[in-house]
Amino acid sequence: MRVCLVKLGSLPVLAEAYKHERVGGEEVQHALLAKALARRGIDVRVVVGDYGQPAEAVYDGVPTIRSFREGAGLPVVRFIHPRWTRLWGALARADADVYYLSCAGMELGLAAMFCRLHNRRLVFRIASDSDCDPSRLLVRFKRDKWLYEYGLRHSDAVLAQSVLQQELLLRHYGVESVVAQMLVERPDVSADANRDIDVLWVANLRRVKRPDRLLTVARALPAYRFHMAGGEYPGELALYERIREEAARIPNLTFHGGVPYRDISHLFDRARLFANTSELEGFPNTFVQSWVRGIPIVATFDPDQVIARNGLGVSVADDAAMVGPIADLLENRASYDAARKAVLQYVERRHGEADVLAPYLACLAGPATPQEALS
Repeated sequence: MRVCLVKLGSLPVLAEAYKHERVGGEEVQHALLAKALARRGIDVRVVVGDYGQPAEAVYDGVPTIRSFREGAGLPVVRFIHPRWTRLWGALARADADVYYLSCAGMELGLAAMFCRLHNRRLVFRIASDSDCDPSRLLVRFKRDKWLYEYGLRHSDAVLAQSVLQQELLLRHYGVESVVAQMLVERPDVSADANRDIDVLWVANLRRVKRPDRLLTVARALPAYRFHMAGGEYPGELALYERIREEAARIPNLTFHGGVPYRDISHLFDRARLFANTSELEGFPNTFVQSWVRGIPIVATFDPDQVIARNGLGVSVADDAAMVGPIADLLENRASYDAARKAVLQYVERRHGEADVLAPYLACLAGPATPQEALS
């Protein structure tokens, strides 16, 4: 079986030379999945964007195929060329038995058409709660929304990050799915390493991530050391500049700006708590990056109430409600140790690589429907 993963932004995760380019959690997950499949002897390819790299090259043990450059071509017609033409060209060069994508967007529809034309399997994974509700889709054009829905309905199998996403997907699109956990790289550092960051926040600087909430919490807790890492996001550059300027005026907050995925581990390794302030997510990659290091989380977003149900920290309604739990966990050794123990136990129980990969492998290889995969 040959598997082709399609994620145009994954090259910066795989290749040191491009590590400073913007990435998000899904780019990380695609890279980790590709490497995990390759370790198991599966013939895997990753279709990536054009960053100026060779048309085909191997990075970190994973073969990649170049498609199109973001922003290339003339408005309107660039949807046809280079986007459609070069994406299909890359899919054809991959010559895979099954194609795997995630995140709502036009690429899923184009991949679905390709797979139907060439009789290949298509597997899609939900990346955010917004992917499951047409009223909240983070997709700009009606054409791209239609293509996404077409691809969703013509996928051979769909993976979700949470039970909530399963329910939303079935309610709004009539599509069944299988819940799959997140992959994570194990750190080299011990869970007992020196931790000189009291509260860490990591995300792209976007409105839905609500970085302003962390500034409010940092001001309310001046005795603690807060660190914020996040890069610019297209269309929201003004937000980045505003947060950067405000953060500079908060003495106990260190603003790092964008930090490459390949370099972010040193911040996680130093953190005592992780803070999530988002209004909308899927299952944040940063959650498992924290938990695998024994770091409890205080969050305004809690998928399937996994934090609250398992004692992995504290889930709250807003930034005002974060202040008390953060102070309690940092000041109360018994509370902190209990949360850290729960976190490490949860990771061992739910995020072993073999267990996480099982639903991915089942959907990639077949059977044809998610219902059969559950049996």
